Amino acid sequence: MKLGVYNAILHDRPLPEALKVVGDLGLTGIEVNSGGFLPPVHIPNLDEIVASPQAAADYLGVYEGTGVSIAGLNCNGNPLHPNSVIGDAHANDIRRSIEAAAALGQNRVVTMSGLPGGSPTEQHPNWQVNAWNSASLDMIDDQYEVAVAFWKEIDALARDHDVKVALELHPQNLVFNSEGILRLVEQGGLTNIGVELDASHLFWQQMDPVAVVRHLGSLVFHAAAKDIRINPAVALNGVLDNSFRKLRPDEPRTHLGGDEWANEWPKDSAWDFVALGKGHDTAYWTEFLRALHDVDPEIAVNIEHEDVELGRIEGLEIAASVLRDADAALQASLV
Repeated sequence: MKLGVYNAILHDRPLPEALKVVGDLGLTGIEVNSGGFLPPVHIPNLDEIVASPQAAADYLGVYEGTGVSIAGLNCNGNPLHPNSVIGDAHANDIRRSIEAAAALGQNRVVTMSGLPGGSPTEQHPNWQVNAWNSASLDMIDDQYEVAVAFWKEIDALARDHDVKVALELHPQNLVFNSEGILRLVEQGGLTNIGVELDASHLFWQQMDPVAVVRHLGSLVFHAAAKDIRINPAVALNGVLDNSFRKLRPDEPRTHLGGDEWANEWPKDSAWDFVALGKGHDTAYWTEFLRALHDVDPEIAVNIEHEDVELGRIEGLEIAASVLRDADAALQASLV
């Protein structure tokens, strides 16, 4: 089992410094962002890496002697966005990431299933959260037709490059739970498309990540270690709390493509992303790692730090301590 960090939280520093941070945490892997919602800060020459074995070798040379190696490429985005300015760019990032992964001797690319519009004329994604009416199910059926056509193409490309594509089960995507990924894989006859098991997005949906790992089995290709905390406001607004605030152009904000930007998190939120241990204890994370180990003893598990109460390094240190302790407990139990 390879423990590491998803590098987005370290985009504020050059790659060599990011690698030192990861190594100093006692971890050995770094999942490198390669496009999608975020720019490929630590691998900006993707096209050169795809085209030139020398460029790939030069890039890998940065990692030599650090004790840290690449643990997957990540291009989370919406490749099915009906606005082609966004959708086409994110889809191309997935294709390029698969080719770059192969050039770098990697076999994992992380992304999301994407979400189409509700009809061929829509310009915004349409997420049917509670499809109790027949029209909603008809819309979902049509969206799966769009998704299957795209993911069959990506599946073939991934298979040709000996790469597995791991979809994060993320809300506001067509595929966000066990039923969704099973439907996509079966309907598309997919062989190289599976799951990146990010526990945090399952927690707030009231799912059990351990149960999901055991249910999906070999479809789990990759994992993210991120926790959540349920807050008292959930009693009033539920886990689908939607009280976000749109940030003004003069405020710091994250560009998501086209004319879309990330909103400000609710002030009195129903739940928050937190560092490992602030939502679920080490014993839980031990069982999470055990379930993953049973599926694939070599699986990569990478910390994703989005705890706004903690600094970049502080949050990573807390999460890494819990993850290392959980792994040590697992290894001791396997002896």
